Order: sequence, then C-alpha cells, then structure tokens
Amino acid sequence: MVANFKNIVLVPTDFSEVCANAAHQAVDTAKLLNFKVVLLHVVNAETKAYLKEEKLPDESIDQQLKEMAEDLQGKSGVTVEYISKEGSIFTAISDVANEIGANLIYLGTHGKTGMQHFTGSFALKVVTSSTIPVVVVQKRPIDKGYKDILLPITSDVCTPEKAAWAIYVSREFNATMHILVIGDAGDLIYESAHEIARIFAKNGVKYTFEEAEKHSHFSKYTIDYATSKNTDLIMIMTHPDNKVVPQFMLASYDEEVIFNTTQIPVLCVNPREIDFELIG
Repeated sequence: MVANFKNIVLVPTDFSEVCANAAHQAVDTAKLLNFKVVLLHVVNAETKAYLKEEKLPDESIDQQLKEMAEDLQGKSGVTVEYISKEGSIFTAISDVANEIGANLIYLGTHGKTGMQHFTGSFALKVVTSSTIPVVVVQKRPIDKGYKDILLPITSDVCTPEKAAWAIYVSREFNATMHILVIGDAGDLIYESAHEIARIFAKNGVKYTFEEAEKHSHFSKYTIDYATSKNTDLIMIMTHPDNKVVPQFMLASYDEEVIFNTTQIPVLCVNPREIDFELIG
C-alpha cells in the first residue's frame, strides 16, 4: 500500500464550515509532512440541485474550489490543488484517493447544513469504503499537530495490520502511541494488545500501555480518557465484514468514538495490508 502513496492529503468538500475546518487541518498536516493537498468536490444530484436553486452555472464549483485552494496555499505555503468529479460521494472519494495516490483523507462531518449533508451515516459509508486512513473532523479546530495518539484495543482481529498502520502513523507524525485495552477484555484481546506493544518496542515506537477500568460504556471511558490526557487524535480500526468484502463495518462503540462530543479528531483505518519495512 505505501508504495502507491504519493504524499497527498485528499479533502472532500461541500464548502461548509466543517469541511473548511477539515481543509485547514489537512493543510497543517501536509505542511508538517511536506505533502500537498488536493481538494475534491463530488458533483452529484445535491450539487446540481444547489446550483439550480442558486441560479449558478456549473463552472461555479471549480471557481469556488480554485478560490479555496488559492486562499489555503497563500496562507500556508503548502501546494493545494483541486478536482471536481461527477459521481457518488460513497464511491468517488475512494476512487479519487486511489487514482491520485493519496496517503490520507480528511473528512469533515456535520449536521444537515452543508450542500451535501456529510452527516454521520454518510461519513461512516465513506470511512468503511476507503482503502486508506480517514481522519474524521468536526468543527473544533486543531492546529498543533498529532503528538499523542490514543489506540484503544477492543478486538483481537487483524493484530499485525493494526500494529503496522499504527507504526506508519506514529512515524509520519513522530507521535507517541497510547495503547488502551478494555478493562474486562478477554485473553485474546489482552494478547493482541501486548503483541502490538511488543511490535512497537521492536520498531522503536514511543508508546504507553494502560489497562482501562472495567466500565459498562467503554466508548465514554475512551473519550473521557483521551480528554483527560489531552490526546490529539484517536485511532480506531474497523472490523472486516467477510460477508461484504471488501466492505468493513463499524461497531456502535466505533461510531460513538468517531462522533465524540469533545470533537477530538478520529483516524479510522480499515485493516488492509501495508507494505513497508517492519520488524516483527
């Protein structure tokens, strides 16, 4: 997977406030990593209805993208390009990410206030169909980078892939990974968490290991823990759905974390293979 990456952060936008926030965070990340940013607007039925209602020509979408790109690039010095593509946001975003070799997608999610309503259910479909990590951003601005990343372990599924992606992310951001294992976890989950810690140690990743208290609502505990530790980012991994390959699914825990009321950004990774040097 990494071999196809071209140091690009992709930002879908419907020109809403929260998508603008996602773009600003993407630019900050791109500046840190020496990446470029590509803005994307998927032209769908909602776009066409908006243009018709506002009596705007089709060209106005590219004009808005151009102005947004120029503004972001002028203020940051980061190269910002843009694409408009007709299709469905559920497939076009992932397709464009693969076509351009994007490393990350920054996805703003909000209530029904934007042109395309990037609401919870829409965002989840984008997350679960993506072949690359997706950072889900709400309205809260973040401008200090991701130095402390929380990695809750709630399953023993795909342990090697979890470790590999976590190492990749920690290296990109020079971050400390904070492993949090569910308090009443079974033996397999404990073994998975300790295996990830062992791989981190072998690969020189800075990390901490914390066993959560037993709690009936682990998603709330996770968010409270992340808030108390001033965590910059929460990283979660979806679970493969063997009945709907290559689709992935999110548990209710995952959804509650993604749309946390503290508005901490959440990095969502589908457990696909990643090809880079890793000491096992």
